Amino acid sequence: MRSDRVKRGFERAPHRSLFYAAGLTPEELDRPLIGVVNSYNEIVPGHVHLDKVGQAVKAGVRMAGGTPLEFNVIGVCDGIAMGHPGMHCSLPSREIVADSVELMVTAHQFDGLVFVPNCDKIVPGMLMAAARLNIPAIFCSGGPMMAGRYRGQNIDLKTMFEGVGECKAGRMSEEELREMERVACPGCGSCAGLFTANTMNCLTEALGMGLPGNGTIPAVDAARLGLAKQAGMQILHLVHEGLLPCDVMTAAAFENAVAVDMAIGGSTNTVLHLPAIAHEAGVPLPLELFGAVSGRTPYLVKLSPSGPHHMQDLDEAGGIPAVMAELLRRDLLHAGARSVTGKTVAENVDGACRLTDVIRPADDPYRPDGGIAVLWGNLAPKGAVVKAAAVAPEMMRHSGPARVFENEEAALDAILGGRVQAGDVVVIRYEGPRGGPGMREMLMPTSALAGMGLDDKVALLTDGRFSGATRGASVCHASPEAAAGGPMALVQQGDKIELDIPNKRLTLHVPEQELARRREGWTPPPPSASGGYLARYAAMVGSASEGAVLKLP
Repeated sequence: MRSDRVKRGFERAPHRSLFYAAGLTPEELDRPLIGVVNSYNEIVPGHVHLDKVGQAVKAGVRMAGGTPLEFNVIGVCDGIAMGHPGMHCSLPSREIVADSVELMVTAHQFDGLVFVPNCDKIVPGMLMAAARLNIPAIFCSGGPMMAGRYRGQNIDLKTMFEGVGECKAGRMSEEELREMERVACPGCGSCAGLFTANTMNCLTEALGMGLPGNGTIPAVDAARLGLAKQAGMQILHLVHEGLLPCDVMTAAAFENAVAVDMAIGGSTNTVLHLPAIAHEAGVPLPLELFGAVSGRTPYLVKLSPSGPHHMQDLDEAGGIPAVMAELLRRDLLHAGARSVTGKTVAENVDGACRLTDVIRPADDPYRPDGGIAVLWGNLAPKGAVVKAAAVAPEMMRHSGPARVFENEEAALDAILGGRVQAGDVVVIRYEGPRGGPGMREMLMPTSALAGMGLDDKVALLTDGRFSGATRGASVCHASPEAAAGGPMALVQQGDKIELDIPNKRLTLHVPEQELARRREGWTPPPPSASGGYLARYAAMVGSASEGAVLKLP
């Protein structure tokens, strides 16, 4: 066993004495040592119950003959961090999660790992660590939150952010907003729509790193604890068989994950996270592949923010296995890709079927191409991303004058102050991985526009990110970013910008000679962070078009 390095032989007597000090017995040391990597904390609603999920995982490990040893990683709540300096810390926390797991596992030489994540950056950070370490591993998320109920309607966190704009526009009273905030998030779990956390938990399943149900079984369902026990038992099989994460996370598996992402209309943040995970696994995953897969994959599921359904509805409809079964019927997945179940994709979804109309049949989709579109043009030579599934039909093509802002705060102030008009293209720059730093999610500007009834009249464009809860013509990840001298830095007030989602184009209608003149007069802005982790992050982070991974100095 890998753990023999810390527990076998007379020279490891000091090490064993420390294990005994932690309460272990000789019998437990003789078994495989399984690390249970848990992001439990008392801050994040998606994590507050993970202590119970971790206990169920450990029970499963013991039932299968292993010794579980639990440790924790950090977790940022993107909702609580939204709209203030805390959001600078969200994406950079992904690297801290991956690095801390690497250090703990290498220091203590576990034989296998069960990862217990739930929210936005924790899931990809743990997947990055699993690929980097490449020892037997399996994932069991904490599951999605149930939708809230307000006056007979299902609501979620997106409803609250949009409610701020509605209140500002006089379309909702402060009393109604306060009433709604008490019921929008009714309990533990990752926020109820197909936002980033739930998208990544679903794609973990599609990648083959989680058991069926990992992405959709609600947090409050007893089946979630049953799944955790199954994951704890299954890790022992993976250890004995020697099935490694990089045996599962192959090029075929990543292509499957992208296809599922397109079929369910997931968060645009997956276009950052999947390449970062693939980078750790040594698998090329260029932005062009997302566009190619989107072009051939039908859009089958409309969950909030794109439609009226929530995660519990997708689970009831058959979950990710039912979605994958529909794609397999059209030969849109690699059927032979392996998974932590020990079976292939085809074997995992055999017999799965749509149980409700939440999942459309592949031959009668909402649209023939995927829910995420990659755009190209002189304003984003290395690509930009939009959640096409959440764009109003009348905004699929839009051109208008640029309203340029140097940060999120300035844009939000203008939107709430009524200084953004129908037809405008709001440009928010210097919010990229380096310029932010940390590529802040900007749910507040997009939600303010939606709440004020402008989401079908105004487009947004940024080198930063938008939340998975965003809807509207919100184009993000424009690369190269402004802080790196990308074309975003050259846009001026009133320039005409054209958005053409059907033809995958993003165009700044300014002559090249004029852009060259502006480029000569441009100077990089001073760093936004002068010290601490964010300054180190800004100095090392790469382009959003490549997953915003850290580069060696």
